[in-house]
Amino acid sequence: MTFDRTRPYNELPPLPPSVDLESTAILRKCISANRALASLKVAGHLIPNQTILINAIPLQEAKASSEIENIVTTGDKLYRADLMPGNPSDPHTKEVLHYRGALYHAFRQLKDGHSITTSLLHAVCNDILRSEVQVRMFGPCKIQNRTTGDLVYLAPEGEVVREKLQHLEEFIAEDSTLDPLIRLSLIHYQFEAIHPFEDGNGRTGRILNILYLIDKGLLDLPVLYLSHYIIEHKNDYYRLLRSVTEQGNWEEWILFMLDAIEVTSTLTYYKIQRIWKLLRETTEKCRSELPSTVYSKELIELIFVQPYSKVSSVVDAGLAKRQTAAHYLQELEKIGVLESTKIGRERIYINKVLLKILTEGS
Repeated sequence: MTFDRTRPYNELPPLPPSVDLESTAILRKCISANRALASLKVAGHLIPNQTILINAIPLQEAKASSEIENIVTTGDKLYRADLMPGNPSDPHTKEVLHYRGALYHAFRQLKDGHSITTSLLHAVCNDILRSEVQVRMFGPCKIQNRTTGDLVYLAPEGEVVREKLQHLEEFIAEDSTLDPLIRLSLIHYQFEAIHPFEDGNGRTGRILNILYLIDKGLLDLPVLYLSHYIIEHKNDYYRLLRSVTEQGNWEEWILFMLDAIEVTSTLTYYKIQRIWKLLRETTEKCRSELPSTVYSKELIELIFVQPYSKVSSVVDAGLAKRQTAAHYLQELEKIGVLESTKIGRERIYINKVLLKILTEGS
């Protein structure tokens, strides 16, 4: 049947497609993408305090994924808002923080033994939007060209949406000899084609990518910075999604996704390596230059959990009472590890080198 963009795509076929998914080009690209992803998985264990990576890197993924939806903020605003959640922040910054929270909550669900189901994805979408969204049942879901406004695609509608979600859930869960990275490419396309929720589908679909890699044991932490590649190649991303729908061009789409995984795995690997190197250098500097009454491994790790710290961060971590905590941060500033600034009535201490590593290339 010829695709008709003016009709809801209720004929969207279930996965897998009946085409060659293991061409020479795809299998060759799978090898390099899997190698890069394996290196990233190992790098995730270089830093003993996993909170450092779980807190910092997913926030950059959240920023890039949200930017694809034209929700734009800065790394500086994000880390400030993360440190001071009670302070007013702009709506875009809040939305990005909601995304990071949705990713973290779903990650914990997987670690607690839950599977990737429609219910889990529904919860992810609710967490992103901070409201109760519904699976679409009535009315058209139009995808339009963001530049021209032309109609590009009408997603399935009616009861068939739930059926297609159920088929996708079964495909995600089934055992298969097909490489998981190829399957990820299929799953991502299918979720976007179904476009099941009233809002938040793009961001939910990009969280699904990371959850699937964790579910298959290819990552232990949600640290893949995949949206960075998508936003840099946004036109190709949307063009190739359409190409699958309109022409069945699966190979080029799969190669795009494999390249995204390889490139961003390598990018994130080197980011983690730089954080690890800075952590070691900072630890040595503090050990040799701080008074023995101030230095502790726990204090150094705390200022790497995120690049902004304040007195209550040290107090809440159980490292010192308020006056002593202030003294610790002042001593870290004296030796050049931190730099302080005032935000309102509060003094904030910034790990500027860490902040640069986290936000470079984002």
